[in-house]
Amino acid sequence: MLHKTVTSKIIFALMLLVGINTLIAQRNAKAEVDKENIKPNIIFILTDDLGYGDLGVLFQNMRAKEKGAAHPREYTPNLDQMAEVGALLTQHYSAAPVCAPSRASLLLGQSQGHANIRDNQFDKALANNHTLGSVLQTAGYTTAAIGKWGLQGKGGKAPNWTAHPLNRGFDYYLGYIRHGDGHEHYPKEGIYRGRKEVYENRTNIADDLDKCYTTDLFTAAAKKWIVDFKKGNDGDKPFFMYLAYDTPHAVLELPTQAYPAGGGLNGGLQWLGEPGKMINTASGEVDSWMHPDYANATYDDDDDPATAQLAWPEVYKRYATDTRRIDDAVGDILQLLKDLKIDENTMVVFTSDNGPSKESYLANEPIDPTFFKSFGPFDGIKRDCLEGGVRMPTLALWPGHIPAGKQIETPSISYDWMPTFTQMARLPAPAISDGVSLLPSLLGKGIQPESNIYIEYFQPGKTPNYADFIPEHQGRARNQMQMVRLENYVGLRYDIKSHNDPFEIYDVLKDPQQTQNLAKDPKLASLQQKMKDKVLGSRIPNSTALRPYDDVPVPAVAEGVMKNGISWKSFKGDFPWVPEVAALTHYETGEVDQLNGGVNGVDSAGAMFFEGYIRIPLDGDYTFYVSANSGAFLRIHDAAVVDADYEYFQNSPKSGSIKLKAGLHPFRVYYKSPQKGKPSLELEWSGPGLERETIPTGVFFLPKK
Repeated sequence: MLHKTVTSKIIFALMLLVGINTLIAQRNAKAEVDKENIKPNIIFILTDDLGYGDLGVLFQNMRAKEKGAAHPREYTPNLDQMAEVGALLTQHYSAAPVCAPSRASLLLGQSQGHANIRDNQFDKALANNHTLGSVLQTAGYTTAAIGKWGLQGKGGKAPNWTAHPLNRGFDYYLGYIRHGDGHEHYPKEGIYRGRKEVYENRTNIADDLDKCYTTDLFTAAAKKWIVDFKKGNDGDKPFFMYLAYDTPHAVLELPTQAYPAGGGLNGGLQWLGEPGKMINTASGEVDSWMHPDYANATYDDDDDPATAQLAWPEVYKRYATDTRRIDDAVGDILQLLKDLKIDENTMVVFTSDNGPSKESYLANEPIDPTFFKSFGPFDGIKRDCLEGGVRMPTLALWPGHIPAGKQIETPSISYDWMPTFTQMARLPAPAISDGVSLLPSLLGKGIQPESNIYIEYFQPGKTPNYADFIPEHQGRARNQMQMVRLENYVGLRYDIKSHNDPFEIYDVLKDPQQTQNLAKDPKLASLQQKMKDKVLGSRIPNSTALRPYDDVPVPAVAEGVMKNGISWKSFKGDFPWVPEVAALTHYETGEVDQLNGGVNGVDSAGAMFFEGYIRIPLDGDYTFYVSANSGAFLRIHDAAVVDADYEYFQNSPKSGSIKLKAGLHPFRVYYKSPQKGKPSLELEWSGPGLERETIPTGVFFLPKK
């Protein structure tokens, strides 16, 4: 009896131990899951006019091996190291070849076919819509913007600009608000371009910024903000920082002294916060310090080793020093993340807003980007839609997630970062975004969706007559320009007179300098037409940036075997905006014959997606109206026709117009269901011979299976 009792107790103890161990294992597993589910911090570093060819890892190191030590060379050791432990995106584009539209597209997640700021519209107010800041705020992030803004709007007086960063999704701001202020890198002294204003939130702090070189100022402010955030954040709340430098653009001013030793928490640049000595390099002499790697540099100017080498002209010593200062700053910030033990939970992206510039803004010191070949292996510079104007030096680092040394050759563009970051925050992107998430490429998991790479721009100048460029690209009139990329092929148009102008077609993987125009290759005849159709269906005209193809209707698609109807999918979730559903898993599907109010049978859906084809009866202008009791979004082809999402008022119709050819056109309607009440969605139209009406059943079609 005693034996049985002891045995029972042993068995019970073993069972208890197994149970405890199982519970511990389950808790550990849950902790690992929770750890993986922590939303990562995000730092997006944007430089101004830094070329693809300015980075060692992308071009300078290779050029040095090919040309030898006698040729000019820039060094970017910290960025090279960032590429070694992270990812190098060799096929990444800016949305435009100049800063204001490029930054607007980045922040709005929209291409230049849809963003409200286009061409040279500096200081225009960024649209009151979803931004990188606002979507990440909604996802639970604390957001900060530091550096150059230039999208504040000309209405209203300082500091209450319409599109101040604090009005566009950012909790904190420090930097230059006005575009022109970013042309001077010593705001208080204003030694070349006059005194400027620097705002911390809505307060001008320029009076306190003695001897503050802006690269140093913005870096020290960024480090201070991160440290303060970490100290004040007891939980796992993440942060997003948009760090937008104003260098090496414009006046090529020099720092006051060498970059402070060390880096990170206790070294490198530091914010002191004392008026007159706000940062630890606010001493010495302004515009004075040349990096020793360049101060006495010489080069072979005539490719003749028998002749004496010449000293670098000072303007290039300045440019290389300014670029190296950015490199030091990035290394400093990366060290800070390690010191704070948040590097493995922080993604850092580094890129530029457009290609390199030929403007130094210094009297009698012009700059020529051919000295370092800042445009890399391409032709074109800032303001060109050639690869050199829009192919960007781009790196991404997320230790433990992005494999070290990863080289990503999948084409992508700057407005892809909005869906990328929202997916990292475990939310779908807003339907208004023209981009796709790059996480499959970055993480090496899943299938990478194809980016919708489209650029349009106007500038009444010419491509420079650089001997490095092929003759066809030298002194080329720009005017209206357009670029589209489909797989390996880039379609390019300069000095566009009408939509009938053919695209030049280049295989930029085999021919990055765009030397061989393949447009006359009979095998690519269909690609020419596909590009012409694609660009019309990827944009909405803007009255402030007129184009010669604005009045051309979007062509219909080829008809197959069709049946009447609209397909739908439903998605569970509590979505803060009308979601892009491409990355979501649907739970119900069905068909309806029209969208005329009530949506039956899907009361538990958080969002719905409707798609099909609509038959347009006659060529002409069509206006579409969307009414919903929560929010909705309409695309025809890839054109964003009706935005009834951001600050949409319930059941208030929103409208948009588009020119369409007679025939079938693909459409997509995204719908966010209300938290209470029955779903309600109506789609109306008006057009040639059509009074405004609910779109009838007979014009909706689906492919017949």
